Amino acid sequence: MDGTDVLTTALSTQSHDLSLLGLFWQAHIVVKIVMVGLIIASVWCWGIVIDKYLMFSRNKKAMDRFERVFWSGQSLEELYNITAQRTNTTMAALFVSAMREWKRSHERNARSMVGLQTRIEKVLDVTIAREFEKMENGLLVLASVGSAGPFIGLFGTVWGIMTAFQAIAATENANLAVVAPGIAEALFATALGLVAAIPATIFYNKFVADVARQTTRMEGFADEFSSILSRQIDERAAAQPAAAE
Repeated sequence: MDGTDVLTTALSTQSHDLSLLGLFWQAHIVVKIVMVGLIIASVWCWGIVIDKYLMFSRNKKAMDRFERVFWSGQSLEELYNITAQRTNTTMAALFVSAMREWKRSHERNARSMVGLQTRIEKVLDVTIAREFEKMENGLLVLASVGSAGPFIGLFGTVWGIMTAFQAIAATENANLAVVAPGIAEALFATALGLVAAIPATIFYNKFVADVARQTTRMEGFADEFSSILSRQIDERAAAQPAAAE
């Protein structure tokens, strides 16, 4: 008995359970692999969605809180001493990295202002890039599942329909009772592909917008803070000749 005879016998003896679980167990092994892969991809995507949603919510609250403290009039030294003791992200990370470079430069050579502004801007750019990478991490998975999920499901559907037609040809019976279960099993793969791809695409677009929005806020803060430090650098540089006289 060849593979087609085995499949034909199975189809003829099964009661054609049309529940979702029944469609899965009755499907061809290749279609089952496609279904399992799509289910795993969907669970993975939802894990990323929950993680990113919580992360962007925390980032927004942290930026709002830090901006209130930063513009409250508290001295930069006091704010740095408090903030540097914590694990910082977004704006707080920018502030700590720039202040650390500021203090390091003064500790090494308190009378030299040459290149300090450039080094601070470079540190801010590197920190923004690092925070951007953290926010963007995982979004490639959502984009991949969103774009490839329907095609993977379609592959399972095509394979399932091909197998169903082979069984129909073997039994020489094409009535609806014979055709419908095999077609339903095949289309189940497409449905799983869409179930994985649609949320992945929606949340990918949302999170890309969130990344752009929060990155813009960090860049704006970096420009403002760099201007504040630049004024202090100019004041200290102007004070040095006066002190020398």
